[in-house]
Amino acid sequence: MNKTININLAGIFFHIDEDAYLKLQGYLEAIKRSFAGEPGEDEILADIEARIAELFTERVTHDKQVIGLKEVDAIIVIMGQPEDYIVDDSMFTDAPNSQAKTATSKKLFRDTENSYIGGVAAGLGHYFGLDAVWIRLIWILLIFGAGTGVLLYILLWILIPEAKSTADKLSMKGEPITISNIEKKIKDGFDNVSDVAKNVSDTLSGTAKSVSDTVSDAAKHVNFKKKGQQVKSSSQKFFEAVGAVCLFCFNVIAKFIGVLLIIIGASTLISLLIGLLSVNVTDIVNIPGFELLDAANTANTPIWLASLLVFLSIGIPFFFIFYLGLKILVTNLKSIGNIAKFSLLGLWLIALISLAVIGIKHASEHAFDAQTVQQETLPVKALDTVFVKMAENHTYNKKMKRSSQAGRIAYTNTNKQIIYNRNIRFIVKATPDTTAYLTVEKQAEGSSLLLAKNRAENIRYDYSFSQNTLLLNPFLTTDIDNKFSNQLVEVTLYLPEQTVLVADNNTYSFHKNPGYYNDLLENGMEGHYLKITKNGIICLDCPATD
Repeated sequence: MNKTININLAGIFFHIDEDAYLKLQGYLEAIKRSFAGEPGEDEILADIEARIAELFTERVTHDKQVIGLKEVDAIIVIMGQPEDYIVDDSMFTDAPNSQAKTATSKKLFRDTENSYIGGVAAGLGHYFGLDAVWIRLIWILLIFGAGTGVLLYILLWILIPEAKSTADKLSMKGEPITISNIEKKIKDGFDNVSDVAKNVSDTLSGTAKSVSDTVSDAAKHVNFKKKGQQVKSSSQKFFEAVGAVCLFCFNVIAKFIGVLLIIIGASTLISLLIGLLSVNVTDIVNIPGFELLDAANTANTPIWLASLLVFLSIGIPFFFIFYLGLKILVTNLKSIGNIAKFSLLGLWLIALISLAVIGIKHASEHAFDAQTVQQETLPVKALDTVFVKMAENHTYNKKMKRSSQAGRIAYTNTNKQIIYNRNIRFIVKATPDTTAYLTVEKQAEGSSLLLAKNRAENIRYDYSFSQNTLLLNPFLTTDIDNKFSNQLVEVTLYLPEQTVLVADNNTYSFHKNPGYYNDLLENGMEGHYLKITKNGIICLDCPATD
């Protein structure tokens, strides 16, 4: 039974068994001896430790997992032996390519060394293999064209990590994170890099020639053995190639999905943010036309609160869609943390519950309907002729047409806001009485029967009767405090039998009623002299039909 040791590697704690620890310790000591006295020795060792910690982290699936010799050996294969950095692997043409083992895919970082603001454009340039100038031009087009670049840049600035260590900078450019590359990257930053490079080049050349001669001689003796191994592994390589092609296609599809999710998430978030700001600014400065929202807001919910709740309920899911797209594209994306995730989830649930409460309250404002009826006797008797027409009005009903829409906002001569609509229904019926009369039924809705009745009573509707002519208003009005409560007015004209009715052509839209209203005046009979009888109407001036 091996002893387990807790170690701190680059600020990260790991559990490692004693044998693996001794091998790792010897490996790091050998590396330290290799770079003893070299410029940037401390930075090289720190970056190597950081890279080893990163590789360990990728292989640890849970907090209690113990790192063994297998994991340490795998890390050494990737990083290379301390003496390997002076060997040119390209000479071993027949041997397995060790570079393939150490090659790493590009990771997205912010390149602050070549940045103007936050290094986002430079990092994207490295990731997609483009010059940073083209990425910056795209940002300019987004900012001055669609106006979405600023928010998107800020989001990427927050979520994409900065390339701080040498290992990060190598990953950003897709270079293998090995001892030799870490050493080379750090040495490039020193002023005496040319002298150091010359010495390393001479050493590499001599060593490479020696190794090349040795390999050449060895190749002559093992040529047949290698050929046999190549034939033996040909089928394996074929299936590996097929697997690599399938993996490449899968990665392409995944990247495409990631880009699509980023576009959908970002565009939705930007649109919601613009909408939130527009609604609240419009509410604050009282831009004309915005009163419609206030009149439709029967629940009296503050506009800023309702718009914020809508933004949170829709925006938070689309933020996670955007974040998921980034996670697909950027394997090393910084996590927003569990606190932020659960906080956003809590806000989302609160927003949904609040909107549900507001919706229920809004629906309850239409739970009851009530009506008030006014009746007036008209000086019309049997054999009299009655003319009916809608009053001309270019303010509230220019088209002279009935509409069941909720209503609109207008201002009176004293600049008082009112609601008006064209929901006026005209009905003609016969009465056994000897005189005619008119009923005006006003209807409205509310959260209680009393409120609905008050709103119905507050409807203003005018008409007049003079010289046997009934003049009806084609609209109704009410105070804006009564909200859009499905206000309507039904005007019913009761005429004695033998009375003659002449309806103007402009009444057509207002008496277009379903059959259950029992309206005697049919559409198309306007302008004709119609005699009211017990069983219906008789057209006195219609053309005779066969």
